[in-house]
Amino acid sequence: MISDKIDKAIRNVPDFPKEGINFKDITPLLMDSILTDDIIDSFISSLNGKKVDAIVGVESRGFLFGFLLANKMGIPFIPIRKVGKLPGETLKYKYDLEYGSAEVEIHKSDIEKGWNVLIHDDLLATGGTACAAAELINQLDAKVAGFSFVVSLDFLNGKEILKQYSKNIISLKNY
Repeated sequence: MISDKIDKAIRNVPDFPKEGINFKDITPLLMDSILTDDIIDSFISSLNGKKVDAIVGVESRGFLFGFLLANKMGIPFIPIRKVGKLPGETLKYKYDLEYGSAEVEIHKSDIEKGWNVLIHDDLLATGGTACAAAELINQLDAKVAGFSFVVSLDFLNGKEILKQYSKNIISLKNY
């Protein structure tokens, strides 16, 4: 089962980035090409044939599996980046974090009106960044087809906030 394979491969780093946090390091997943293929195939299987026109990946770890998934599905991959990283005309969205705020952006011309867009990131925690990505997709008159994550920290209740955009929330390993 993919959940067990991911769990065995993930490296737990205690007290990173600060005391009391048990960081889930996905680096070992990236070092295993067979497991990487299994992860991508599991995402595709979990989509159950749902129509997806493009995948956006959230900077930066959302690029890793998001790009591979889009490539295997034969659809565009579009990055959502921190402000100031994209050279073209962008749409920005500012959102609150636990301490402070952050802002992300996307090229305005990369998403076509009416597209069904899957939002991908490596890990779902509180859902703030994924919500910001969903807001950008909505502002570009596209639809959020769903969300995909390698890992979800369910005790932080991020899935609940995402349901306002789509109930199609895929997580391959839940903690």
